[in-house]
Amino acid sequence: MTTNEARATTLARALRAGLEGDRDAVAAACTPDVRVWAPALTASSLAELLDALDARDTAFSDFELEITPLDVGGDFACVEWTVRMTHTGALELGDGTRLDPTNERVTAHGATIAEFEGERICALRQYWDEFAIVEQLGVTAGDKG
Repeated sequence: MTTNEARATTLARALRAGLEGDRDAVAAACTPDVRVWAPALTASSLAELLDALDARDTAFSDFELEITPLDVGGDFACVEWTVRMTHTGALELGDGTRLDPTNERVTAHGATIAEFEGERICALRQYWDEFAIVEQLGVTAGDKG
């Protein structure tokens, strides 16, 4: 088993790689049968996770990620994070509304919990409020874009 610090470092590296679209770094951090759940993503294998990374929208760029590792035991790592990003591409909302780029800087806060098998992530759960992003862009439940 790896140390808390090593697991947190691996998790932070995987989160950065996911934001940057670095398939090789994500693959190096995860087991082939990794299971992932997040508000906008589920995957039951590394192949599905990499496909989801390839298919993600390009509505945001200029990412700035801050990570605070939390001390946990066993085969787990947990981090709280803040990501700041700029809305530079079209954003398709769930109701079919398209939000054109605003160039607004938005912030998301969340937490990610990873379970490890040896030195690699075998399960990942991520929690954050995806609606907070569109609210920062000025879209509310009654808006139609």
